Amino acid sequence: MQMGNQSCTINILIQKILDDEKQYDMSKIISAYEFAAKAHEGQKRSSGEPYIVHPLSVAFILLELGMDTDTICAAMLHDVVEDTDVTLDQIKKAFGQDVAMLVDGVTKLSKAPIFNQDEQLAENVRKILLAMSQDIRVMLIKLCDRLHNMRTLGFRPGFKQRKAALETMNIYAPIAHRLGIKAVKEELEDLSFQYLDPYAYSEIEHILEIKKDEREKFINSIKERIAERFKIENFEKVPQIDGRVKSIYGIYKKIYIHRKDIEEVYDKYAVRVIVDTIPECYTVLGIVHDMFTPIPNRFKDYISTPKANMYQSLHTTVFGREGIPFEVQIRTWDMHYTAEYGIAAHWKYKEGVQNNDKMEEKLSWIRQVIEAQQTADDVEEIVRIIKTDLSTDDIVVFTPKADSFTLPVNSTVIDFAYRIHTQIGHRTVGAKVDGKIVPLDHKLHTGDIVEIMTTKDENKGPNRDWLDIVQTNEAKAKIRSWFKKECREENIIRGKQELEREFKHYRMRIPDNEIEKFLADDLKRHNCNTLDDFYASIGYGGVLLPKIMQRLKDNYVKLYSEPADPEPIVPVKPQRRKSDSGIIFEDTLRNVQVRFSQCCNPLPGDEIVGFVTRGHGVSVHKKTCPNYLSSVSAPENADRWRKVEWTETHKTDFHAMIEIVAIDKVGVLQKVITVISDAKTPIQNSASKRMKNGNTIIRATIAVSGKEQLDTLVAKLSKIHDVLSVTRIEGRRGLW
Repeated sequence: MQMGNQSCTINILIQKILDDEKQYDMSKIISAYEFAAKAHEGQKRSSGEPYIVHPLSVAFILLELGMDTDTICAAMLHDVVEDTDVTLDQIKKAFGQDVAMLVDGVTKLSKAPIFNQDEQLAENVRKILLAMSQDIRVMLIKLCDRLHNMRTLGFRPGFKQRKAALETMNIYAPIAHRLGIKAVKEELEDLSFQYLDPYAYSEIEHILEIKKDEREKFINSIKERIAERFKIENFEKVPQIDGRVKSIYGIYKKIYIHRKDIEEVYDKYAVRVIVDTIPECYTVLGIVHDMFTPIPNRFKDYISTPKANMYQSLHTTVFGREGIPFEVQIRTWDMHYTAEYGIAAHWKYKEGVQNNDKMEEKLSWIRQVIEAQQTADDVEEIVRIIKTDLSTDDIVVFTPKADSFTLPVNSTVIDFAYRIHTQIGHRTVGAKVDGKIVPLDHKLHTGDIVEIMTTKDENKGPNRDWLDIVQTNEAKAKIRSWFKKECREENIIRGKQELEREFKHYRMRIPDNEIEKFLADDLKRHNCNTLDDFYASIGYGGVLLPKIMQRLKDNYVKLYSEPADPEPIVPVKPQRRKSDSGIIFEDTLRNVQVRFSQCCNPLPGDEIVGFVTRGHGVSVHKKTCPNYLSSVSAPENADRWRKVEWTETHKTDFHAMIEIVAIDKVGVLQKVITVISDAKTPIQNSASKRMKNGNTIIRATIAVSGKEQLDTLVAKLSKIHDVLSVTRIEGRRGLW
C-alpha cells in the first residue's frame, strides 16, 4: 500500500473518493470539510500552511485504508473541539452521534492540574483506548493523525521532534503493529527512527541507496525464475509475485540491536507469493524449496499459528545461486489484505467489525491493557504496558496439547501460566520446558513446549518476588490484583513501612497529623480515597515508590523551605571571618573546622547555612537540605544554625554526582565521557547500568569548582543526541 504523502486539498480528496470502488456520502464529507475549514479559519501549522491541510491529509490516509463515511468526516473534524470554540453538541447536531463519538474519542483531555506531562500523555492514551474498546475507528483516526504529524515533523523545534518521535515509537507504532496495519506501523517506525538516530538512519539509507540497482536486479531475477517455474505447474490461476526490501528501522533492529552485520540480515530482501487457497500456499513452499536451498531453522508457519495481530503467512529463507539469502513469504489474498491493512481490511474489503465475535476476541488485548493499568493505580503504567506487551518482537510457545500462545520476547514460564488462565498462574509451583524442569524465571523461546505444574491448594497465591520476574504487564496486573484483594491489612502495614523507610532515606520528617494533607495530590493521582488505600496500594505494588519519591521530596522542600529564622538574637553585630575552606562565617566562630555535609553536597553558588556540631566544627548544608528543614525549628537547635557564605574565590575542588539517562546504544558512554573530558572536569568514578525499559543510567562523581561549572556541564551533556536527561544527585549515595 502506498500511503499518500502530499499536502491534501479538498479537490484531491474528492477525486480520491470518486476513484474508489466504495460508496461514500459525498455531501456529508463536503459538509464536514466546510465546517472544519470555517472553524480552523486563520489557523496555521508550523509549516506555514493553512491548518485545514492537516485534517484533509488525515482523511486522505483513512481513505487509502478504505474507511467509511463517518470516519472520514470525523477525521476532518478531529481537532475542532480541541483547538476551536466548537462543541461536541454542535458536531452531534450537524453530523450525528457516531461522528461526535469518534471526534470525542480522539480529543485530548483538558490539562488536569495534578498531572505532569508524562501523566497527561498517559491519561490521553488511556482515554483513546477506552473509546477504542467501544469503536476501533477511534484509534485508526488517531494513528493516521499521528502519521501525518510525523510526516511534517521537520517544521517543529528539535526538542519537540524528539518528544514526538519517542511517543510514536513507544506508543503508536506498537498499537499499529497489534492492529496489523503494516504500512502505517513501518512508516511510523522509520519516521521516528529518523529523528531519534539520524546518523544510523542516514547510514542504512545510504547503504540501501548505493545498492539500489543491484538489489532491484537481484529481486527481479528471483521473481522471473519463480514465475517460469509456475508456468509448468498446475495452478488454476497463476500466483502473483512481488518483491520488497525490509524497512530501514527493521534493518536497524537486526544490525544494531541484535548485533548483526548487514550481510547477516537474511530477510532484507524478500519475495512475496500470493495464491488463492491455503493448500496452494504449501504447494508453493515445496516448489521454492525444490528451486533454492533452504536455510535450516529459518522456516515459520504463521498460517497454522497466526500472530497476535492476525497476521498469517508462510516464511522461509533460502539461498539463491548467487549465494545471497532472501526470504519468501507465501499467503492467500485474504491473508495479504489482513497483513497489509490489519483491522482496517474489514472496512476496505468487508462490512466493518462491529458484530464480528471473532474480531471482538482479537481485540480483547485492549481491555487487558486497561485492566492492567487500573491494577497499578498509576496512569503512566499504560504507556509501559503498550511498550512491552504490544512489542513488535514476540514469541510463540505451545502447551503439551499443541495450543499456541503469543508472548513478548523474554517472557518467563510465569507469564505463560498467567496467559493460559489467572488461576493457573496463581497456583504455579513449577514448569517443564520440552520435558525438562526449569526455574520459574526461565525465559521462553519460540517453539518451546511448556507444561505448567500447579498445586491443588485453593488458598495458594503468587509470590511477591514474581513481580520482579514476570515480563508481561498482564501477569503483573493479575499478581497485584491477588494481593490487593486477599491481603489488604498486610498491604497497609507493608505500604506504611515502605513509605516511612523512604521518608527516612530522603531525610523527610512529616508530623503524623500532616501526612494525609502532604500526600493529598498523590492520593488523587492514584485514585485512592483514604491514606490507608494509598498504603495498601504501595503494599501490593500498585504505587511504585521509587517513581514518586523525587516528586514528594520536591514538594517537601517547597512546603518546609520557609522556616523561622534560626539565627539567635545578639546585641552586637558579629564580624565575619574567612576560613581556609572558602566559607565566610561569624566572628563568634573562631578557629573552627569546616566540613561540607554529605546529605546535600553543597557547591559554591548554592545558598548555604552552617550547623555548629558538638566537637566537629561547622557542618555546611544547602538551605534546601531536608536535614536543615526538618530540624531548624526545633528549640534545642535554635542557637546552632548560623549564617555562612561562600568567599569569592575557591581553591578547593568540590565533588558532585550526576545521573545521566540515555538510550542504550553503542557509543553513548563514549560521547558522555568525551563531553566531560572536553570540559576539563576530572571524573573521580563512574558506572553504568541497563534499565528494563531499554535505556541506560550512567552515574559519575566529578570534581567541579562550583554550581556554575556543574550547570554548564549539565547543559552540554543534555545536548548529546542520545541523552534523555541529566540531573544532579544530592545526598549520600553510592554509584548503585
